[in-house]
Amino acid sequence: MIGRNPASFAKPPREPASEMAILTESQVSQLLVAAQGHRWEALFHLAVISGMRQMELLGTKWSDLDWIRQTLKIERQLVRPDGNGVQFTAPKTRFGRRSIALGSKTIEVLRAHYERQQVERLAAGKEWQEYGLIFTTGLGTPIHPRNLVRAFKQLLNDAGLPAVRFHDLRHTNASLLLNQGKPVIAVSRRLGHAKASITLDIYGHFISSMQNDIGDMIDDLVMPVPVHLDEKVEPGS
Repeated sequence: MIGRNPASFAKPPREPASEMAILTESQVSQLLVAAQGHRWEALFHLAVISGMRQMELLGTKWSDLDWIRQTLKIERQLVRPDGNGVQFTAPKTRFGRRSIALGSKTIEVLRAHYERQQVERLAAGKEWQEYGLIFTTGLGTPIHPRNLVRAFKQLLNDAGLPAVRFHDLRHTNASLLLNQGKPVIAVSRRLGHAKASITLDIYGHFISSMQNDIGDMIDDLVMPVPVHLDEKVEPGS
C-alpha cells in the first residue's frame, strides 16, 4: 500500500480545441439575406457585425443601447446554471465589459426589431414577462441557447451554407476585420479579449496576407543604395 496515487502528479493531455470555421464575405451576405423577415433577424445580424459571444447577445438589454451615439455596452451575459434556470452575470474579465460601435444600418435593423417586439408585447398581453432584453421569446423571456442554435442551423440550411457553429460567427467577425487591416488592438478590444496577444494567437493565421509586401519593403529599407562611379579616363586618351 502506498500513501498517495502517483498518477495524481501527472498532467492530463489537453482537450483538442474545436476546429474553427469562418464564413466568407459573400457567405455572410447570403446568411443575412436568408435571415430577412426572421423574428431573430437582428440577433443574427448583430452576431456577425459585433463578434459578441452567444450568451452576451442573449443577455443584452435595451438599456445597453445608445441610439444617438450608436454604441452598445456589454455589461452581462445570460447563464443557465441547471440548463433551464435564468441568471445574469458579469463578463468573465474586466475586458469583457466593453462598448461596441455600431453602424447606421445595424441601428436600422435594431429599430425594426424594437418595433416588432412592441407588437409581440401587445399580442402577449398579461403573459408577457418583462426582462428588458433585446432578444426574447414571444413572451419576453430569455431565449434558450438550444433554440437559438436550432434556428441558426435551419437558417444555414435554407441559405445553402456550410454547417458552422454559432460561435463561428464570432470568428468570422474577427477574420473580416483583421483582413481589412483593422489594428489587432482594436479588434481585441471589440471582442473583449484581455490581451491583444490572445487575439493574435487565435486569429494570427488569418492575417498572413499582410506579409505579402514585407519582403520588398525590408529590402528597400536596409539594402545599400547602389552607387555607379564614372569610369576612369586614361591620360592622353
